[in-house]
Amino acid sequence: MTPVIIAARRSPIGEAGGILRDVEADRLAAPVLRAVLDDAGVERVDDVLLGNVLGPGGNPARVAALRAGLGESVPGMTLDRQCASGLSAITTAAAMLTGDEVFLAGGVESPSTAPWRAWRPRTATEPPRFYQRAPFAPAEIGDPDMGPAADLVAAEAGIGRQRQDAFAARSHARAVAAQDAGRFDEELVPIGSATRDQRPRRGFTPDRLARFRPAFTDGGTATAANSCGISDGAAAVLVTSERRRAKLGVPGLRLVGARTSAVDPNRLGLGAVPAMRALCEQQAPGVVEFNEAFAGQALACLDAAGLDEELAGPDGGAIALGHPWGASGAVLVVRLFSRMVRQDGPRFGLAALSSGGGLGVATMWERVG
Repeated sequence: MTPVIIAARRSPIGEAGGILRDVEADRLAAPVLRAVLDDAGVERVDDVLLGNVLGPGGNPARVAALRAGLGESVPGMTLDRQCASGLSAITTAAAMLTGDEVFLAGGVESPSTAPWRAWRPRTATEPPRFYQRAPFAPAEIGDPDMGPAADLVAAEAGIGRQRQDAFAARSHARAVAAQDAGRFDEELVPIGSATRDQRPRRGFTPDRLARFRPAFTDGGTATAANSCGISDGAAAVLVTSERRRAKLGVPGLRLVGARTSAVDPNRLGLGAVPAMRALCEQQAPGVVEFNEAFAGQALACLDAAGLDEELAGPDGGAIALGHPWGASGAVLVVRLFSRMVRQDGPRFGLAALSSGGGLGVATMWERVG
């Protein structure tokens, strides 16, 4: 069966410790799931798939489904492919489709409420060793932190600081313009008093961004201003068959193709490039949503895939909106749904992102109906 998305929503994205600081992952995802289901006008759900990176564990997809009132008979599955988790949840749901099933798929992340992580003490007297992230690759191969890896990728691609700052400034300007024009309104699900994205900044010009110092390596080009922020957020879509969509008589996004890829973990930011190239060789997109983890890294991927950076993030990307890891891939698809379906935009769109360990996921979508 041909997979189609007929509804897509997301929460506002808050900075870690910000507007969503007290909302646990399942409570963040539940109202988004409920809104997607209500939008679609579909009563039965066969499964819920959510990406999540930091926890708290215990299968947040199932907990969120129960909290959303979907019923005790609706199962749930939580996936972890690091930053690509939310997009992988959507492609997994699409791959599971054999008839007219209904899947809710997306992702959620709450760094503000996630539990601390610690290695178990080796002796009775040794204290636990807290850590920020799990290993993405064996140390002997190379497992750099995201920031230094982004600096390496940008340097090797010849992408200088000036171009990165201009890209970041444009992301903020586009996001602010989208907020002012109400282009996010139909996709957003209020969470308590949080009704709009927290991070977009007015007046972030390239000249202002040029004042920021390198954040990760001496002489590097990635700064706090041309990189994404650690964020809380949730996003979900409803995946079903083209046959059901046609019967309902609603527009949607048809999945044209999905690819996963992997590269050297030391250059992890390039993970999505092979997948993007494979899809773009078959179909040129009219709009691109690529996760802006770092301006230099995002530009390196777009250049390597032969994509015009002006096509990417027409309403801003993660540099402006934030990067709720497990949800970010699903946020990209929600943004495509708004641009292509709600706003009757281009016929074809690409959603892609790279993730820890040198992995990448890319998807191509067609507006139908």
